[in-house]
Amino acid sequence: MKEIAFIGVGIMGKSMVRNLMKAGFDLHIYARNVDKVRDVIAEGAKYYDSIKECVSGKEAVITIVGFPKDVEEVYFGEEGIIASSDQGTYLIDMTTTSPSLSEKIYKEGKKKGLRVLDAPVTGGEIGARDGILSILVGGDKEDYQALMPVFEAMGTNINYQGGAGCGQHAKMANQIMIAGTLSGVCEALAYGKAKGLNLDTLINSVKTGAAGSKQLDTFGPKIVADDMNPGFYLKHFVKDMGIAEEEAEESGLHLEILKKVLANYKKLEKEGLGDLGNQALIKYYE
Repeated sequence: MKEIAFIGVGIMGKSMVRNLMKAGFDLHIYARNVDKVRDVIAEGAKYYDSIKECVSGKEAVITIVGFPKDVEEVYFGEEGIIASSDQGTYLIDMTTTSPSLSEKIYKEGKKKGLRVLDAPVTGGEIGARDGILSILVGGDKEDYQALMPVFEAMGTNINYQGGAGCGQHAKMANQIMIAGTLSGVCEALAYGKAKGLNLDTLINSVKTGAAGSKQLDTFGPKIVADDMNPGFYLKHFVKDMGIAEEEAEESGLHLEILKKVLANYKKLEKEGLGDLGNQALIKYYE
């Protein structure tokens, strides 16, 4: 496999494109705004003005866009990915989206002889940049195995989760874990600040003990420095937690911590903070 089409060259996607090129793949990209991708074009990616032109004749198509409606838009329609891809093409949606939508893409793709996988990622901007993403894959196992060289160009912890939609379900579990953990980090730092503690000292004191976590390591120092720049947008985390809540309720689960953290984030989004990073949850406590 050599030729890969990539749609969604944003904060995460841009680094993923670069790592695929470093691994020797030829990258063909489509973006709504060409000015935002001129850097990767200069580095060797070939740009197309339409999705149809971008995906036609390629061996694999990777997407990582923002919201379920964006996934619907790029996959369906007369000039969408499913209609424009050649029989046998691998379609890999790495967006965090609805498991039912992933199942729909799988079923519609199968009708056209396409090989469809849902493969959301976790690891954020740093993981994408360093090529150490965790990749959670759903679909047919033989397709997962065939695409391992592609996945290995972008990540280091790559696991098959089950049939179509299972990659998304695994990502929902991941986001539920993050919601509770990051909420705890923010509450602890809010408490420490209220009691007059030096927050840098506090973080260094607890990070190697039972309270240590990736969320503390990644976001604790940023919160202390009031660095709210996004490695992952707050508005996208709201979207993810909303999907997780819907899926949980469909299974008769009532996840109260998830529900509370989602409500806090929605309040911040309504206040216009949606383009900040996840760590802006601390603003709820301020």
